[in-house]
Amino acid sequence: MKPCTRKSPRRDAERGTHRSYVLRNTVDVNQEVLRQIREIKRGVVEIYSEEELVKRVEQSARTGKPLRVKLGLDPSTSDIHIGHGVPLRKLRTFQDLGHQAVLIVGDFTALIGDPSERNATRPMLTREQIERNVGTYVEQAGKIVDARKLEIRYNSEWLAPMDFRAVIELCSKMTVARMLERDYFAKRFKEGSPISIHEFFYPLMQGWDSVMIEADIELGGQDQTFNLLVGRDLMREKGREAQICVTLPLLVGLDGVNKMSKSLGNYIGVTDEPKMMFGKAMSIPDNLMRNYFELATGLPLEEIDKMLRAETHPRAAKARLAGEIVRGFWGEEAARAASKAFDEKFREHKMPDEMREHRLAPESLRDGKVWLVKLLVDLGFAPSNSEARRKISQGAVTVYSGSEEGTKFTEENLAVNDGMVLRVGKKKEHVRLRLK
Repeated sequence: MKPCTRKSPRRDAERGTHRSYVLRNTVDVNQEVLRQIREIKRGVVEIYSEEELVKRVEQSARTGKPLRVKLGLDPSTSDIHIGHGVPLRKLRTFQDLGHQAVLIVGDFTALIGDPSERNATRPMLTREQIERNVGTYVEQAGKIVDARKLEIRYNSEWLAPMDFRAVIELCSKMTVARMLERDYFAKRFKEGSPISIHEFFYPLMQGWDSVMIEADIELGGQDQTFNLLVGRDLMREKGREAQICVTLPLLVGLDGVNKMSKSLGNYIGVTDEPKMMFGKAMSIPDNLMRNYFELATGLPLEEIDKMLRAETHPRAAKARLAGEIVRGFWGEEAARAASKAFDEKFREHKMPDEMREHRLAPESLRDGKVWLVKLLVDLGFAPSNSEARRKISQGAVTVYSGSEEGTKFTEENLAVNDGMVLRVGKKKEHVRLRLK
């Protein structure tokens, strides 16, 4: 086996660089290949490497042999959200282009858990928890990909039978120094936070999945870059053509700050009812609309550009976005019904399109909550703290969260989402809360 002399992009990848790749004019590809590359590149962060991707797609078009495109999902929770849907949508793109989608259900890797973007060891799941989650994962993924053309594999098929000798041999392909190239491992090591040896196994296990299913391409979030590149190296070690790695952005949640996460409550679930899904989408911060249009809908980029021009009112654009998200999971009729229900609850309740906005400084929040008493005084809804407390206790504060009709709020600490609206008493003025 010839040694690889190409400089590894790993260090640049771990910094989370965002580059816009452009096809080189010297690459001679026919229109079909060019069309495929443009579809594949939509919303992509990095490709390792694009030259290889072009060659592989060109070869597939010439021979008629579809590429094997891998996506791994660990059943770490019982449900998935539209953030998980970003790589699933890209997998569907490859299906629509005529390639073979391979969904790896990480029923064995979930026993360890990927420590990506975590500051501490992730708790291991029990076999019973994993089995409960697997069923819903596959079913919900079928809302995005074409399940009839999907190859589903469970990595316990090849990982569970490995004996200790095989595990040691696999571990010999990786050094500790190499592992510490991962930013979050390096950070934890520098801080003196514990790193368990078993956490180092995860990239090797994910990479071995690629070897076993002979992947041509692997998809993953940009936080998965290191793991995907390990797969390339292991395939080279076995004398096979290395997979191409395609990384995708992490969808920011409804709070406008953190990655979409069920545990943070800033998510849109793929099984949310249409009305709830529409309402949640209407609370997406304005500055994230382009991301959601591009990553969570199938609208052409030209149409998205037109939709987000200055002359289009933000509410109209957001309503279109919410409708497209619901339509993708529930169909046209459900999207229309959800839009109508939203208008009946909010527009007919005199929710104004234009309103004053108040930005909350980070220091005013504790665990995502704001002291409502001081906030009412700052907003001019009460002259003093005692008067603010009285209004709160009397149910004079109405909160509009975006996913339901305004509700009375009677506690002093309010969990804030970006875009949440407040109204106090009989005043007609509404104030939209924004997170800095």
